[in-house]
Amino acid sequence: MEFTEWEPIYELILADFGFDRAADEAVRDRMAELAEPFGLERLDCAGETVAVAGAGPSLEAEADDARAADRVFAASTATDRLTDAGVRVDAMVTDLDKNPGTGLDRTERGEVVVAHAHGDNRELVEAWLPRFDTAHVLATTQAAPVGPVLNVGGFTDGDRAAFLADALGAAGLVFPGWDFDDPSVAGMKARKLRWAERLLHLLERRRGERFAVLDGRRDAVDPL
Repeated sequence: MEFTEWEPIYELILADFGFDRAADEAVRDRMAELAEPFGLERLDCAGETVAVAGAGPSLEAEADDARAADRVFAASTATDRLTDAGVRVDAMVTDLDKNPGTGLDRTERGEVVVAHAHGDNRELVEAWLPRFDTAHVLATTQAAPVGPVLNVGGFTDGDRAAFLADALGAAGLVFPGWDFDDPSVAGMKARKLRWAERLLHLLERRRGERFAVLDGRRDAVDPL
């Protein structure tokens, strides 16, 4: 997704949550100083099925869906849980707020971390990016892309992983570990989950695909 197409959606997100665009841009700029260009061919998904793994309670029960996929892009702590289940994760997609140590370990092993900059994670970016082997880091932003920091669309770790897979040519997407009605999720996190649902709804329309994770939910989604 080009930024010109993403920007109106980004502005809706900023307005809904009261986020500061200038803060997003400031952390993006700092990440640009710490990151280096990433060869996207390492994650080429052309003709492949990509499992976009969420960190919901259903993940372990649906781990075989990830195992059967050609590639796995996992949101944050879903990376640890799939690894524990013996599933290889091709890309860990994270804003560094839960398990940055996993990201550090991955880059030290030459495995990919997709690290995201936003307005309220500057301290995490400053603390962890200098420790990562940035040859294995794809830096992302929800603001306009700058230098090595890319924006392929998406807001939360999970839906951003889906937009990344789409941008890299995935032929199909599956969604193990996504639980939109998880009763343990409330407040800001629940609002972000609603946005993730809206963004997946947008993505499936763009792709001319119907994601099973949205079955029975589409009529209630506020379309973008």
